[in-house]
Amino acid sequence: MRTAKYIATPGKGILAADESTGTIGKRLASINVENIESNRQALRELLFTSPGSLPYLSGVILFEETLYQKTTDGKPFVDVLQQNGVVPGIKVDKGTVELAGTDGETTTQGFDSLGARCQQYYKAGARFAKWRAVLKIGPNEPSELSIQQNAQGLARYAIICQENGLVPIVEPEILTDGSHDIKKCAAATEMVLAAVYKALNEQHVLLEGTLLKPNMVTPGSDSPKVTN
Repeated sequence: MRTAKYIATPGKGILAADESTGTIGKRLASINVENIESNRQALRELLFTSPGSLPYLSGVILFEETLYQKTTDGKPFVDVLQQNGVVPGIKVDKGTVELAGTDGETTTQGFDSLGARCQQYYKAGARFAKWRAVLKIGPNEPSELSIQQNAQGLARYAIICQENGLVPIVEPEILTDGSHDIKKCAAATEMVLAAVYKALNEQHVLLEGTLLKPNMVTPGSDSPKVTN
């Protein structure tokens, strides 16, 4: 799992270019560009070939469509990245769905054929993966059900990735929505991270072969402004 070290290179960032077809369509619509594959390819090519951009990146998270795309002169995007010392990665989750029995909390889907997909992604050049779990803070949230379901999901995803050669980025994101203060966010984050790492350990995930993408610990977006 030495790849984890290369992805987390000090002084370099990871570019998230993994917008789904629907999400990137919103970006294209804002500049009056049609959401078709050729336009999506052109946008990603602009990102990956802009002069002087790649030396500042250690990795790029790709959408499945992008993993198999090429530049206009026929060079696979994966080759463009690798030849510039950038590690290609892949988003493997399929988005969130409402978690039954909760007040609008969610769980992440995408386990169907995940192992087989990871094998194919590795063959295509991906060396790490990303899976996003989404939790929220509310009067009774995050609930224990939400915490455990998302922790177990992240752990299951992580071990499947490692078994297929991919370094998993573990992302338990707590949304900033709400009027909570920073102390409540800190407490929720501590509970979620503790549950996630307990689940990772129980699933026998190699912890040093993972990367954590944590949320920022901040007051809620609707909370009173904090002054010094």
